[in-house]
Amino acid sequence: MDFKQIEGFVRVAELGSFTRAAQMLNTTQPALSRLIRMLEVDLHQTLLVRNGRGAVPTEAGQVLLDHGRGILHQVQRAREDLGTVRGGLSGQVAIGLPPSLARVFTVPLTRAFRAQLPDASLSISEGLSTQMQEWLVNGRLDIAVLYNARASADIEISPLGDEDLWLVQARQSGLAEDPQFPDDLGPIDLKDVAELQLIIPSRPNAIRTHVETEMAQIGCRLKVALEIDGVAAILDLVADGAGAALLSRNAVASCIRPSAYLVRAVRNPPLSTRLFLATSSMRPTTRTQQTTLALIRQTLAEVGR
Repeated sequence: MDFKQIEGFVRVAELGSFTRAAQMLNTTQPALSRLIRMLEVDLHQTLLVRNGRGAVPTEAGQVLLDHGRGILHQVQRAREDLGTVRGGLSGQVAIGLPPSLARVFTVPLTRAFRAQLPDASLSISEGLSTQMQEWLVNGRLDIAVLYNARASADIEISPLGDEDLWLVQARQSGLAEDPQFPDDLGPIDLKDVAELQLIIPSRPNAIRTHVETEMAQIGCRLKVALEIDGVAAILDLVADGAGAALLSRNAVASCIRPSAYLVRAVRNPPLSTRLFLATSSMRPTTRTQQTTLALIRQTLAEVGR
């Protein structure tokens, strides 16, 4: 066995696809297939079962996957230790952020990361919480910020903070535009929100699930005008008069023209979602990743001030 074979096998097993693994490793699918076939010949074991939807580890493949993850982690730790001797932590960290947070958080986080970890590299992806949980499991992400996450055998989570959801409507003509979008009409009860046509993400989006649960608690049901999974598209439709939305203030503040919207607090009960930091329980965090976790907490606290 050599390192490239182990890395190639682990990526295919985690992603369930030779094509996606080849893209991640910056190689071709035929070259990756040959690499893993040579590994199977060397070990006298079939490691992956190929099917129409991708590849799945065999029993022997699962054993090697557990060892392979540990080997890759140890190699990463060795690189970090050598980087420390040279003067700083190194390695790559892949972070996933929800779209509403990414718009206001990406720039300050990147700035803090470069200042504290100049020898490391950072990649940031946007995604829905359910999607990012899958990315954590298959190794595409090292760290994710998730809404209303739940711990599982594959994912470790820790609370990061709460974020209020506000009713977002198109600003009525005649109301003065204010770049800070003040609460012109005052708060609104959740039972009254239930009477509005809402533009909201589709299930199993964490915010959608939370809103439906809170409405059910007061005996109301959600009225869905449109199911849209992109924050920018939701705001465009709200501005066009297609309905109202329930979003964080950050989502509105970071859009191109926040003064186009009226933002109202929701009460009785108030709507808030909890943010969590999540990592894979199958891959121990490196020191670079641990430093990044602390940076995320610090930067989010500063952004929220």
